[in-house]
Amino acid sequence: MAVSRMIRAIWVALLCLWGGLAVAQDFSGLARVVPEGSGVEDTRRGLSVNLTLSQGVPYRVFTLNEPARLVLDFREVDWQGVTAEALDRSERALALRMGGFRPGWSRMVVDLDAPYLPDTVDLRVTPETGQAALEVVLRSVGAEDFAAAAGAPNLPGWDLPSDGLKAERRPRQRGEDPLVVVLDPGHGGIDPGAEADGLAEKDLMLQFARELKERLLRAGGMNVVLTRTDDSFVSLERRVAIAHRVQADIFISLHADALSEGRAHGATVYTLSDSASDEASRALAERHNRADMLAGVDLSGSDDVVADVLMDLARMETQPRAESLAKAVRLSLAEHDLPLNSRPMRHAGFSVLKSPDIPSVLVELGFLSSRRDRANLRDAEWRTRMADALHDALAAWRRADAAAADLVRQ
Repeated sequence: MAVSRMIRAIWVALLCLWGGLAVAQDFSGLARVVPEGSGVEDTRRGLSVNLTLSQGVPYRVFTLNEPARLVLDFREVDWQGVTAEALDRSERALALRMGGFRPGWSRMVVDLDAPYLPDTVDLRVTPETGQAALEVVLRSVGAEDFAAAAGAPNLPGWDLPSDGLKAERRPRQRGEDPLVVVLDPGHGGIDPGAEADGLAEKDLMLQFARELKERLLRAGGMNVVLTRTDDSFVSLERRVAIAHRVQADIFISLHADALSEGRAHGATVYTLSDSASDEASRALAERHNRADMLAGVDLSGSDDVVADVLMDLARMETQPRAESLAKAVRLSLAEHDLPLNSRPMRHAGFSVLKSPDIPSVLVELGFLSSRRDRANLRDAEWRTRMADALHDALAAWRRADAAAADLVRQ
């Protein structure tokens, strides 16, 4: 274990040195990845990551456990024209992902087949061309040493800004003020979600969320906030925090996933459950929640007993309202003659549904593993009908929920 701490101390020191160098050289503009001279390859003792950049940028390197991953963060790198397939020439790298992590940040994640720690981290800038060559050499270590060294280093200037995401409780809506609706386009940035036939879930959901927002705003009586407005990664925890910051009345997460058997099709509406309602729900929940692991957000800490009791009390009121919202969505989709899954109402432990005081649902608009659903998601007319159906569902739920609130008040 002492060896792993020494290794980590060395490469963190190198990064701190580079951080100071970056400030001194005042790098500006967006660095591009140069495919020539870039790649991930096996070595005799482990593997190496080499990236040639058009210019130097501040960066950091660290590892994450369960599963074992190498993470490289940059401020900021343009990955256009560079594919994971072209870069990954290693048997020891199980998968490679890169892209936008958040505004101003880029990230590369390398899934490892075994524990490896950085043995060498080196970035050199060629004075004549300004190009930078980053080399990260990893060597095999024991699982215990890897676990001890895992985690993002606490380096100056790399703290993620909170943007003041303070949780605020909004009084229950009674139909008098505009309904605050948070739309959550699933995935984004480095996490593409499901992919099939040239389509990526993250792109489809952002497109539909923008269209749905316009539909709701045109109808009036609603304020709409998106958890992301571009192709950026947003952690699951932050999505819920955004809903609290804007004092949301409703939270709707939008997805279009894929199942390996490829038989599922049609829309499905999920509400929160401590245990998933079936194997398919469990599989989808695992896919969605894996996004936080990609970003390195540690949500493993458990709440204390008092916090658990308070949240359970809040959910006693919120969960029936979420169930009513899910039913309203299902009925509206049926009334608009939109395709529904054979089991359109399900329960799962999706992290984005866990806000104790905001009625939250997750809507799978369809499945990218279904040819029929892919065609629908591509069809602008179909998306308009889906947006109309969701608007009508929200309007109906709002009236019924306000009436129920008046009964509670009496």
